[in-house]
Amino acid sequence: SGGYDVEYFVDSPGHDLICPICQGVLRCPVRVGCHHIFCKKCILQWLRRKESCPCCRKPIRRNLIFLMFKLSKSIGRLKVKCRNAALGCPATFPLAQQYSHSTQCLFEVVPCPQQGCGAQVRRGELQAHAELCEHQCRPCPMGCGSVLSQQDHERHNCYRQLQQELEARQEAQRVAVTGLQRQIRKIESTMTRMRSQVGLLRKSLGVKDNQEGAAE
Repeated sequence: SGGYDVEYFVDSPGHDLICPICQGVLRCPVRVGCHHIFCKKCILQWLRRKESCPCCRKPIRRNLIFLMFKLSKSIGRLKVKCRNAALGCPATFPLAQQYSHSTQCLFEVVPCPQQGCGAQVRRGELQAHAELCEHQCRPCPMGCGSVLSQQDHERHNCYRQLQQELEARQEAQRVAVTGLQRQIRKIESTMTRMRSQVGLLRKSLGVKDNQEGAAE
């Protein structure tokens, strides 16, 4: 059906607002060359099979199909019931606000946002479901910073985890210190060789040390 379900309207829509094809309230109404009005989706689907008006059988030209903007706005102001009325929602609102209401309706059935949980619950009951959902993730109550599901809470031992992290950090620090010590020894060894080479060079050039010169 291309049109809106009549049963959702607070007051019965007039006959001139009913699509002759789907018998629903006109959705995105369009007028064809013979002045009959249909839902845009309905008449386009009809024209795939036949090229004549379903009301008067006159030929329809696709370039003579016009959107009825004013009529569409008038229909958007009609009061409708929430599509979750059968589930208990008492709200009524203009048709144009149907989508915005559905994003907030407490009776709207929505999926649980927790990964791995396939439950479908009413939006108003989502918080209560989250408290019991085994896939709900919560921080470790001991304050170690881990975010755990209910199943992980039973297996989680933050003391052991913290101990492992501490040992890993200590090992990383030990490796870093060992590496620095190795570099220091290399530098010291290089400096010793350089001093020895400088001493040999001075002797070969006959340069005396300051102390020896002062003694003479």
